[in-house]
Amino acid sequence: METVVSGIRSTGKLHLGNYYGALSNFVKMQDSYNCFFFIADWHSLTTHPTPENLQSTVKQVVIEYLAAGIDPEKSCIYVQSDVPEVSELYLYMNMNAYLGELERAAAFKDKVRANPDNVNAGLLTYPVLMACDILLHHATKVPVGKDQEQHIEMTRTFGNRFNRLYSVDYFKEPFAFSSSEKLVKIPSLDGSGKMGKSNGDAACVYLSDSEEVIRKKVMRAKTDSGPETPNQEKPEAIENLFDLMRIVSTADTVDHFDSLYNKCEIRYGDFKKQLAEDIIIATKDIRERIKEVSADEEYVQKALKLGAEKARESAQKTIREVREIIGLKRLY
Repeated sequence: METVVSGIRSTGKLHLGNYYGALSNFVKMQDSYNCFFFIADWHSLTTHPTPENLQSTVKQVVIEYLAAGIDPEKSCIYVQSDVPEVSELYLYMNMNAYLGELERAAAFKDKVRANPDNVNAGLLTYPVLMACDILLHHATKVPVGKDQEQHIEMTRTFGNRFNRLYSVDYFKEPFAFSSSEKLVKIPSLDGSGKMGKSNGDAACVYLSDSEEVIRKKVMRAKTDSGPETPNQEKPEAIENLFDLMRIVSTADTVDHFDSLYNKCEIRYGDFKKQLAEDIIIATKDIRERIKEVSADEEYVQKALKLGAEKARESAQKTIREVREIIGLKRLY
């Protein structure tokens, strides 16, 4: 059975983009792959070296993973920092990662532009840490979006370089993967791009948001003064809202409002009210499940303990073998 590894940064709550994109795929993968799903608390330190409430945000992600249908008996759900072998492999791989290739990483350049006063070594070697999360469990499939494909390419580079340096065929080549034919992209409520925490809380519909909060967020979503000519092209902000409606609403509902738009008769207030109610209906089960799991502390703790044990068993085997390959043997 092939191994799948995927992680999510420990920034707290998951949103619709996570649910309809990654999480829905993760649930499907559990019966067909050996799955490792981790919460990347070390990754978050590269941009937030002094995080607030780190433990509670990590726990919230775990709760929502479980609520979404990730089964700790089928899959391995663990916190990155619970597996110290990650940091040991990170050390070894950093010895074989070159400054030039790390500086050329698109994500590094973006972070430098966004945070010029926090260009730390962890940020520079972020691709190495990501590679170690994958290589540690010998994953061949990594569920990621287009924006992460360069990291997967770098992971193959680091793994293949290790194999060449030590004349072994040890690390496998991982590739980007989706269990669906087309990745679902959930648009942001702020009028541009896909939904993500970087857009701010107002632009995200979180899985744990109450019905009242969902209504307020959707009603504040960016729109314009309305179409001026029949069948005119929708601006990005409006197309985003229609894309979101296509995911949570019935086809008849979408067709109705699309027709109103094309006839220059659409009332955005009515449109957003319908969208909000459809989001509430679509997320009702997961919202209730989050409440149930949050109230079951014993279940959460059991899942984390089981996940840490599974992940460490896999990781310790890799580290023993890597030490042997490198030549790091005890002399006593």
